[in-house]
Amino acid sequence: MKLTDYGLSRERGFLSSFDPTDITLPEFLQPIREMALALPRILPTGRVRAHLESLPALDLTDFLANASDAEQRIAMLHYSFMVQSYVWGEKEPPKALPACLAVPIWQIGQAIGQPPLLPYSSYTLENWGRFDADGPIDLSNIYTIQHFDGGLDEAWFILVHVAIEARAGELLEEATNLISHLSNGDGDAAAIEASLAAMSAAWDDINAIFDRMPDQCDPYVYFHRVRPWIHGWKDNPALGDGLIYEGVAETNGAPQAFRGQTGSQSSIVPAMDALLCVGHAADPLRTFLDELHAYRPPNHRRFIEDVRAQSSLREYVEGVGNKAITILYNENVSKLARFRTRHLEYAASYINKQSKGGAGNDPDVGTGGTPFMKYLKKHRDEAEAHLLPV
Repeated sequence: MKLTDYGLSRERGFLSSFDPTDITLPEFLQPIREMALALPRILPTGRVRAHLESLPALDLTDFLANASDAEQRIAMLHYSFMVQSYVWGEKEPPKALPACLAVPIWQIGQAIGQPPLLPYSSYTLENWGRFDADGPIDLSNIYTIQHFDGGLDEAWFILVHVAIEARAGELLEEATNLISHLSNGDGDAAAIEASLAAMSAAWDDINAIFDRMPDQCDPYVYFHRVRPWIHGWKDNPALGDGLIYEGVAETNGAPQAFRGQTGSQSSIVPAMDALLCVGHAADPLRTFLDELHAYRPPNHRRFIEDVRAQSSLREYVEGVGNKAITILYNENVSKLARFRTRHLEYAASYINKQSKGGAGNDPDVGTGGTPFMKYLKKHRDEAEAHLLPV
């Protein structure tokens, strides 16, 4: 396995292989981009739907047939933010998306292999730029391109995830190294130990970045100003059976239900579960997480599946009887569990402890549509249960 086979790298991990700020869309899409970038100015008017309904109803068939993956994904970035704004930008959610939004985002979703609403990849992986183009992808040097209301808390929430994804690139590289080492007969113990040690150190940095979320993202502001925009329309009481995509022939006018954007669409944790051979018992969240796999970019899905199919790491550690390697394996499992624990703590303070936010912003239901608190804890505990005796 090589990261480059999946469009990934040590420096960027699952972030876009291209710099999103370098991508120029064709002239006929400039009004689309301008409208999307103007959302922070439009949303306070309370009339965002009237503005969005004035967009041209474009057929993107020819564009998508010739556009690069980067161009398709930047088009998805802008359209997906407008779709979410149309649905959640006024007091009562609509029953349908107008064709000027529904048809293009449906077409783009088909082209990139992801559902036609805001995915984590658009919200985070392709929604960043660097002040110093030659500098690091870290919190000191990155900004968000596309916003909803444009507040500091919203930007910080996204950027913490961007920084985590970049730092996790080393985890992915060492995962491929470990699979290579393990394929060499009985394994190269020194190389395996070095890879596990590097991963453990990377986890320390990732968890330290995650710890910084409260620095500039307040729980109250998050719940009331950031979270409402990222809900989907599956298992959402405000939208019943889902949303009609007007003008999309293959739906036959039937409502469509898709999961909302959630950090659980990040590929870091499932990739590490796959490498470390951490399994989860069947439960509703397991079913939900399996369903979310389809919301990831296709190359990310393929990477996770290949790691799962090829990793014999746990079996090796159990069989080799090397105390140092066992300790390092356990460190990685523990630090993965710590990441899950922090996610659970944030879910409690940023969501579950907040007051009711209306039918579409329930503090007991995640943006993906699940009773998340119960299952996050269960999955954290299951990860910790994979520690090996030393």
